Amino acid sequence: MLKNFWYAIEFSSAVTRQPKRLTVLGQELVIYRDTKGQPVVMSDLCIHRGGALSDGELEGDCIRCPYHGWKFEPGGACVEIPANPPDRAIPLKARVDAYPAEERYGYIWAFLGDLPAAERPSIPELPFFDDPSLRLLEGEFKWNAHYARVLENGIDFAHAPWVHGSSFGNREEPEVEDYEVHFINELSASATVTLKPPPAKGLWSFLYKKDRPAVVTTNTWWMPNVSLLEVRLPMGNMRLYNAHVPVDDYTTISKWIQLRDFFTGGWADRDARRRVLKIFLQDQPTVEAQRPELLPYDLAAELHIKSDAIQVAYRKTRNKYLDMGYGIDMHRIESEYSRHQATVIPSPARRENPELANAWVMREAPVIGQPIPEGHKLRRAGDPKKTELRQAEKD
Repeated sequence: MLKNFWYAIEFSSAVTRQPKRLTVLGQELVIYRDTKGQPVVMSDLCIHRGGALSDGELEGDCIRCPYHGWKFEPGGACVEIPANPPDRAIPLKARVDAYPAEERYGYIWAFLGDLPAAERPSIPELPFFDDPSLRLLEGEFKWNAHYARVLENGIDFAHAPWVHGSSFGNREEPEVEDYEVHFINELSASATVTLKPPPAKGLWSFLYKKDRPAVVTTNTWWMPNVSLLEVRLPMGNMRLYNAHVPVDDYTTISKWIQLRDFFTGGWADRDARRRVLKIFLQDQPTVEAQRPELLPYDLAAELHIKSDAIQVAYRKTRNKYLDMGYGIDMHRIESEYSRHQATVIPSPARRENPELANAWVMREAPVIGQPIPEGHKLRRAGDPKKTELRQAEKD
């Protein structure tokens, strides 16, 4: 799990004036639109008693917690505490983490991290969305697998004959030609190969009396979790985008968008959706059975060959950001904080405003390799001799 990136967390069409709860990177988030239609993304965790803001109500641009009525503005600051007398000041610490949000390419994107704007990686520039002639279809698919395993499957050329042999892979000719990985920028890469499809069957056999023409396929990835499959078919081009939303280490929801320049009428959507889901369902058993469940950091932990070049490029790039301290330590959160202390991904306000440096109740989610901060050690009740990593309740 990586912080400090823009994540496509939901379809634009699914975000309204009704607050909605999402789980991303193991974090509970609330998402809604303000009175101007702009997306708002905040930690779904009231700092008073841990209530879920997503169960509350909107008042103008603000959201009110359903437990004690605390009201928070889109920037995360509490602007009203009903239990307080009108003349009592609201504590500076009465605030939740709010994350930058933008709407683009049919998705709502949230920057989940604390980097200032000048240092943030950009939202990926996804091609083809500016072409109004393309037919757009969207849907989602749930995997019981880590997002990096799911993404790698989507950019893997060599698995097609064995997993998708009945669709577009040919076991009689499974070789993957040597190809070059083209880096679009430091956050994205693509590669193109020509695949031999299986023999024509059914209606296709009337169209192709002999061999079916080879299929040119391009796979592209963007850090940290977006992939694109482009297939150039005889009747036109099909592009399948996937925003692989990391729910937690064991769950991924792929929010997919298909763009096609053939059969652009709505009458073809049902069959197009069926074909996309068929591919995912063919992949699912294999991906969910992979071990270890998490993508190995050590490149030597799994054997790579020439046809794996685009996956290796993704792993190396991902490792770069793990080495930069962007990796959320999910193991520590689950083993040492779970059920005892809530942690959140720090938002930009924690670094951008010096006056707010100590104005946070919820502790930052630990990152891989981070030393244990002082004040995070507590004894569990009933076990005074055993020191464990828990948040000291000093505030």
